[in-house]
Amino acid sequence: MNDYRKAFDELSFSADFQERTADLLRNRARELEKERTDMTISKTKKIAVLAAACIALLAVSVSAAYAWLTPAQVAEEHDQPLLAEAFQGPDAIEINETVESGDFSITLLGLVTGRNLDVLNQDLEKDHTYSVLALRRLDGTPLENETFDFSGYTMTPLVAGCSPAAVNNWTLSAFAQGFAKDGVYYYLLDTQSIEMFADRTVYMAFYEGFAPSNDIFTVAEDGTIAFAEDFAGVQALFTLPLDPAKADRAAADAFVESTGMDGWTNERTAPEGDWDIERHETEDGEEIFLRPEDGGTDESH
Repeated sequence: MNDYRKAFDELSFSADFQERTADLLRNRARELEKERTDMTISKTKKIAVLAAACIALLAVSVSAAYAWLTPAQVAEEHDQPLLAEAFQGPDAIEINETVESGDFSITLLGLVTGRNLDVLNQDLEKDHTYSVLALRRLDGTPLENETFDFSGYTMTPLVAGCSPAAVNNWTLSAFAQGFAKDGVYYYLLDTQSIEMFADRTVYMAFYEGFAPSNDIFTVAEDGTIAFAEDFAGVQALFTLPLDPAKADRAAADAFVESTGMDGWTNERTAPEGDWDIERHETEDGEEIFLRPEDGGTDESH
């Protein structure tokens, strides 16, 4: 030990050795601190990127869980290629508005009007309006063809200033079809063209029940239509963004007059009669036909 100390004492150091050594130690300390900081920043960035990726994946997963079929895809499910093409064309109206009511989320996806778009039920004389609505349960329980009561709900156009008894599915000779896919239930509604009413407020109503009545709807003095305050069923009322330039007031007035049901009162009255329900299973879902019990003309729903 003494020999080691003696050898160390015999070493010669420059005059600035102490200052240079202190500077060296300070510089090394700064480098070590910088390395630790860079390592921390790098780790933080990796964590942030990973978190962002997880959030994006979750968002995509949630979006996919509630992704609707497009109106064109709904038409394709019904083997309606001409209608599917029309839903992708410039005249189609995209809506994608959602109302939550009861246990359901109700989304009106869109509509299109045209002639000879239905390869199964062509009407060479008139334009028709086709509307698509998607329905899902808020608790995530899948809707299925076998368990969903298609006949218990109605999807129908209504027009402000016109009695709901005069302009609806039944007077517009509607044909409705429904099917479930991936837990979502889709309505495809075919009616006579509603564009003749386009210079007025036109609604698409979806509700639990059958033909419009004053138990379900009220009409204000200015003609606007709303659900009755005490109507407790599932309900949604959408305003359709139709092009007023396509309206035909003379044709609309003539249509309303031809129904013979242009009167309306908000006062509750006894029902005029019950409906017989006739169901027809199809490959795509179910079709419903309603007949008044007095044996009147068939009306499709």
